[in-house]
Amino acid sequence: MTIKTYKPTTPSRRFMTTVETKKILTKKEPEKVLVVGKKEKAGRAKGAVSVRHQGGGAKKLYRMVDFKQDKFDINAKVKAIEYDPNRTAFLTLLSYADGEKRYILAPSGIKVGDEILTSKQKIEIKDGNRMPLSFIPVGTPIHNIELFPGKGGEIIRSAGASATITAFENGYVHLRLPSGEIRRVPKDCLASIGVVSNPEHNKIKFGKAGRIRWLGIRPTVRGKAMHPAAHPHGGGEGRSPVGLKYPKTPWGKPAKGVKTRRRKYSDKFIIKRRK
Repeated sequence: MTIKTYKPTTPSRRFMTTVETKKILTKKEPEKVLVVGKKEKAGRAKGAVSVRHQGGGAKKLYRMVDFKQDKFDINAKVKAIEYDPNRTAFLTLLSYADGEKRYILAPSGIKVGDEILTSKQKIEIKDGNRMPLSFIPVGTPIHNIELFPGKGGEIIRSAGASATITAFENGYVHLRLPSGEIRRVPKDCLASIGVVSNPEHNKIKFGKAGRIRWLGIRPTVRGKAMHPAAHPHGGGEGRSPVGLKYPKTPWGKPAKGVKTRRRKYSDKFIIKRRK
């Protein structure tokens, strides 16, 4: 894939970039039986703003993605590679030998006509194939990884992401995640081979505020630019500092650099913290 630039016909076009997808995406309209309507909540509960900076944006249909991929030992052929407005990665439309169609996350480099297989046994190490971690060699890039057997892929699902196996130990596999964290995962958990598609996603430059509004993201205002009743950082004359012992959220909770991790039950699975 390549990054597409534009002639500077307007100030916003001067720096705007997009991912060139003409040679990658093969189908514009989604499969009707695999989409459902998606209600936009606009960050509000009963009319009051409950989540700031959310609202508006283009209408979207939700594509039902198969993160479990639980059709074992049935060959599936890649029918199309499609865009998904709800995520950074592309989708692959699979047609199974029994006639069923499903969406999965598209691995980077996959093409129409390729065949994919999911199995609980050892199968070929090929982009898109899915099998238990115990059968995947050390150093192989993997994605859409289960944390508990049979639950479906929960991590490594965004564009360009992949994890690698570093070791095997007592029924567990050590995974190096993109953050640098090394984590233990049961060896019976399933994982898909390859890197998630659209790796250039993080190189896109929006160019103008409007493109971000299309995504449903509303403006963010600095607390110190507000008046005292709206934010603890507000008020003062001119360019005032925060003026507090530590930065706070609009509701008085500590902000910036404060640990928010609550899931301490999984501490025993983490060997090395992220950097």
